[in-house]
Amino acid sequence: MNRNVLSRRVLAGVALVALALTGCGSNDNSSQPGGDGNSSQPGSGGGSAYADLSGELTASGASFPDAYYQEVVEAFKSAAPDVTVTYNATGSGTGKKQFGAGLVDFAGTDSLVKETDGVAAGSFRYVPTVAAPITVSYHLEGVDKLQLSPETLAKIFQTDITTWDDAAIKADNPGVELPDTPITVAHRSDGSGTTSNFTKYLEAAAAGTWKLGSGDTVAWPANTQGGEKNTGVAQIVKQTNGAVGYVDLSDAKATGLTFAAIKNKDGQFVEPSLEGTTAGLEGAEVADDLSYNPLNAAGATAYPITAPTFVIVRTAYDDANKAALVRGFLNYLLTEGQELAEDADFAPLPASLRDKALAQIEKIQG
Repeated sequence: MNRNVLSRRVLAGVALVALALTGCGSNDNSSQPGGDGNSSQPGSGGGSAYADLSGELTASGASFPDAYYQEVVEAFKSAAPDVTVTYNATGSGTGKKQFGAGLVDFAGTDSLVKETDGVAAGSFRYVPTVAAPITVSYHLEGVDKLQLSPETLAKIFQTDITTWDDAAIKADNPGVELPDTPITVAHRSDGSGTTSNFTKYLEAAAAGTWKLGSGDTVAWPANTQGGEKNTGVAQIVKQTNGAVGYVDLSDAKATGLTFAAIKNKDGQFVEPSLEGTTAGLEGAEVADDLSYNPLNAAGATAYPITAPTFVIVRTAYDDANKAALVRGFLNYLLTEGQELAEDADFAPLPASLRDKALAQIEKIQG
């Protein structure tokens, strides 16, 4: 566990004890969620606001934000000891389908819902949670610095470029000695929001060059390699000299991968970072349903492959207690839980978008 995360939890535990002591002798339960299941979610302070919650929540979906969600789930145990939350990182595609089939209470996704996902229109809401960079991670012996333009990146991933000493890669990296090592392209084998965002970026930034389209799955060339989840792609890159793949920052760092600087919309080569992600978020337009797209955002310091992630929740739950649990957990994720984001290599939401997300939670009925 990250030492900073552990320190935060110790402090949170002290705060909970203090709140419990100051609350003894008060009969005012107006701040308690749950109740009849129709009260608004708890406010922004104190684990005591969640103390009356009890029950279980199950969720599945995107592996991209899994490291962050697991930190929040663990921390929520101190705030709501009688609640069990399970998040299974199955990939965005599977998560949406399980949500549509009623197998989970909410789902994580990095891509928007489509008709083929089996989720009825009007039955769900988007709740944005955090954002993070998608790295272009590579393993090339003797090369620890690499920069790539969108057009070169597109040609690499659709295998128009097959060796690392290609003229296009050399043009992006003047003065760097590049070997003639064959390129092994690694991609997701499962339906993935990370794939959706990466390919949407290439469609936008390398229009006219990228030919494979975009989506949770695309028709990758036969001479590429697929890995399940972000961790599977990371392992292919780590184990294969000459490999390149797209991996979220948290998994790339955990696996010890090297990642390239990517040329952004302003013509600057920017390495993936939380600072670059935050800069990308500043230029994103937010739709009425709270979906938003920070990919290929303008700004000299913006990292161009900045990906959003969401959870999808039901507009209404048949079980009032279940609705209260969903409101309570997501409220925690968007308040106290946001403090855990950077330690897990994710960027918290800007205040304006977080406030809209909290308002979205209030609309959940049950």
